[in-house]
Amino acid sequence: MAFVKDMLRMWAHSWKRFISIAMITLLGVAVLTGIYAGCRDAFRSTDRFFDAQGLHDVQVLSTAGLSNGDIAALRKVNGVAKVQAERSQEVTFDLDGRKSATMQEIGTNGIDQPYLQEGRMPKKAGEIAVTRKFIRDSGKRIGSRLTVTPESASSDTSDTNDTNGADGTNETNGTDEAPSFPTKLTIVGVVLDPQNLSNPDGYSAMTSFRSTATTDYTFFAPSDGVTGTLYTSATLLVKGTAAESTFDESYENTVKQVTDRIDGTVKTDRQKARRQELLGAGNKKIVDARAEADKKFADAQSQIDANRQQFNQQVDQIVDMQASAAAAGAATNGANAGAAAAAGATTPQLDETTRETMRETIIAASPELTQAKQQLDQAQSQLNEQKASTEQTLKTKENELKTSIPQVRWYVQDRQSLGGFSALKSDLDSIQSLGNAFPIVFLLVAVMMSLTAMARMVEEDRSLIGTYVGLGYGRLAVASRYLLFALLACLIGGGLGLIAGFLGIPAFLLVVLQGMYVMPGLRLEYDWLYGSLGIALFVVGVLAATIYACVQEMRQTPAALMRPKAPRAGSRILLERIRPVWNRIGFLGKVTARNIFRFKSRLIMTVGGVAGCTALIVCGLAINDTVADLGIKQYRDIYRYDLMVVSDDSDASAMRTKVASDGRVTSSLDVRIESGDLTVAGSGDGDSGKAGSSGSESIQLVAVPEKHLSDLGEMVTLQPVSSGILGTSGVGKTGSLKLDDDGVIVAQSAASALGVKAGSKVRLTNGDGVQATAKVSAVNRNLIGSDVYVSETYYAKLFDSKDAKNTKNSKSSENSEALTWNAMLAKLSGSDTSQTDYAESLEEDSSVMKAVSCAHMADSFKFDLMGAVVALIVALAGGLALVVLFTLANTNVSERVREMATLKVLGFFDREVHHYVNREMMILTVMGVILGLPLGRLVGGMLTMALNMPSLYFEVEVKPLSYVIAAVATMAFALLVQLFVNPVLDRIDPISSLKSVE
Repeated sequence: MAFVKDMLRMWAHSWKRFISIAMITLLGVAVLTGIYAGCRDAFRSTDRFFDAQGLHDVQVLSTAGLSNGDIAALRKVNGVAKVQAERSQEVTFDLDGRKSATMQEIGTNGIDQPYLQEGRMPKKAGEIAVTRKFIRDSGKRIGSRLTVTPESASSDTSDTNDTNGADGTNETNGTDEAPSFPTKLTIVGVVLDPQNLSNPDGYSAMTSFRSTATTDYTFFAPSDGVTGTLYTSATLLVKGTAAESTFDESYENTVKQVTDRIDGTVKTDRQKARRQELLGAGNKKIVDARAEADKKFADAQSQIDANRQQFNQQVDQIVDMQASAAAAGAATNGANAGAAAAAGATTPQLDETTRETMRETIIAASPELTQAKQQLDQAQSQLNEQKASTEQTLKTKENELKTSIPQVRWYVQDRQSLGGFSALKSDLDSIQSLGNAFPIVFLLVAVMMSLTAMARMVEEDRSLIGTYVGLGYGRLAVASRYLLFALLACLIGGGLGLIAGFLGIPAFLLVVLQGMYVMPGLRLEYDWLYGSLGIALFVVGVLAATIYACVQEMRQTPAALMRPKAPRAGSRILLERIRPVWNRIGFLGKVTARNIFRFKSRLIMTVGGVAGCTALIVCGLAINDTVADLGIKQYRDIYRYDLMVVSDDSDASAMRTKVASDGRVTSSLDVRIESGDLTVAGSGDGDSGKAGSSGSESIQLVAVPEKHLSDLGEMVTLQPVSSGILGTSGVGKTGSLKLDDDGVIVAQSAASALGVKAGSKVRLTNGDGVQATAKVSAVNRNLIGSDVYVSETYYAKLFDSKDAKNTKNSKSSENSEALTWNAMLAKLSGSDTSQTDYAESLEEDSSVMKAVSCAHMADSFKFDLMGAVVALIVALAGGLALVVLFTLANTNVSERVREMATLKVLGFFDREVHHYVNREMMILTVMGVILGLPLGRLVGGMLTMALNMPSLYFEVEVKPLSYVIAAVATMAFALLVQLFVNPVLDRIDPISSLKSVE
């Protein structure tokens, strides 16, 4: 009982050490669990939402649309739980200029169901549900009406399925028709699209812009009123995926098994079958057109023949009359009147030659008959020409049919191809990677501080330990006094850390996340296993340090332990050997130098602890500086143009005329901009058609006219980059990179995320969904957005177009269908404000789809999520620095109580004692800061380079002010600690302290 009471008394006396260990554990557990818990809660809530709304696991697209046969084939694939055929149509409408939208049919099989936020779901034809982004941009509300106009080529199917049959229809066969939606619409609800959880008021809405291949909005309509039997896509749910997290590798493996089966025989067979359907439909149209033409020609020929027969009968009547009159005249002049009368009673017989001669004579003599004969001959000639022309046309159609219908291509995609899904996953993964790295530093510091505190605690009780061991107590029993002390401190600190880690930090992160993404049903959850392991990790580390300290002392005999520990033998330090310096140092300076360098363990612990805390602060500030400079570097340095204007293909000419007429442009470059995907190409399979792998990135494909390739460098800074050590990159000389016809130039942001470098093979998907394998000629410095630059000639080569394949060797491309330059990069005159205002005014023009001012983008670019995480890290690092300095200062004082008492006896005033002790701590703090600043730059650079986010590359930047802030903050913490330490020094009683050994 006395042993226990003494143990409790000892614990109460060491309450400062207890608080230090508990606080370090609290901070470490909070960092370890907090960022993880916040990301995990976001992962789980979105996974539940995806399951509830039936977000598809696999989506199948086709360049020729999907038929009922395709849907039936997909249902037979092993592992497919549900298949939903979907129809959509692109439409346009007027909203401060021309805007586009995708009319999406709400599926009836429970897949990709929109989440209702306001109003009700549409049920009748003409009713639609819209997204909150449309409500915000348009100012409309539930009950508002809207009229849309279908685009002439609103879907991929209308472009690829037109067989150009003789009847001129666009149907792909006798039964399949492209989808068509009502055009007079009424808004009845506001919904959230499960394929895109981006908050319309958040970061993504502010910094992103759309190109011509995507629409501005999505409208959801019921099946009622939708016509057409051709489907634009098929969405699938895979068996067993609902029980797995969509963000886990096991989910990806399950989905991959099904996509591999589809990519195997199903895709190949159905591509061939679909093309045969199109060929059969085309042949049928030609046969039907020939039959219809033959019928029309036969009717026309019958009419001509009937008219000619009538004409011939009329002429023959005249011939007979003339022949009869001639015969009657001859008989009148004869001798026999009876013979004349007999001759007049019958028509004389004429041979065919004579009759034909008379016909021609009669026709020639009559203008009316001549005109009638000419009309009949002309009609017959025209009919013969029409027959020959039609037959020639049909034969040409038969010959061109196979080449006019391209090979059908299927694209099998998983959730990674959804921009909203991949952005959310990448954001959370990157933040979680920070949460996995920083606790390591906290754990190391906790072990170091615990070793220092517990070693001093055991050393203070060495005589008591010797007494207990001499009285027969076991060494384990005596060590349990300190082990239980450390364990209790860890458990209390860890428990408080779990509260902060699973409630405080996640709540903070989720508030920021909800500003970027809409996540219905978000809630905080506790993970017993992870929380227990988090505490256990710090318990093991602290107890290991305590055990080491106990073993170091208790391996001595009880008699040795009961005697005071012999003072450390005097020795020279290196500075003493530098006589010119040493001789100029005062007495107290020499004492301070000896105290610092003779006690190496204290030196290492103090410098190491301070360096670690300073490094964490620098690391957080480095990430903040890097993110803060992204917009300026991208839109001021890399993009040298001031304005980018994008239009629809049909409005491209009007857009350029409008911009030119305003007189603001000093120089410009016409380009074509499309939205697409870049995927790391498979092993030699350049046409696998699978764009949904984990190595996929959304890109902006920029095609440059062949004659203006050299002008690209005037609008965009072209600098080649190469991979360096520890994830760093080297940047080449400006202007040393040129765009040519041998490959594409890939942005550094996309190349870093996918591991692409010069010479790599990648699969590109253009705005029409066509895929091709391309060679990467170079990687260009780029921080925001994933631009891929391609020449006009190489674009045509990649995507099998007729566009300017020979433009390099010809003066004009009149014989080929040239690319439509739907965008313009321009340099403007005027201030940044005037450029921003001009871009906003352009967006009001009907010919402009989007106008982006680089000045506005540079000023408005923000990354709220990363800024919040950085603020959290810096705050926690500052707290750790404060605890570390407090622990070290108190340990330093407890070790030197007799020394302080001696100084007081010698006549030192309290302020002089303060200065004597604090000077050593300040010098050690300065040494830790000097070591921590470059260490923080190194660690911050490594962590920043590891953050792979869609369309973002973090080029490490640490401003001098950040170093100053980190150093000043650490020194301020040291000064703050002095305010707590000085009263302890004042309370030292010289008499009792010097008698304590006796």
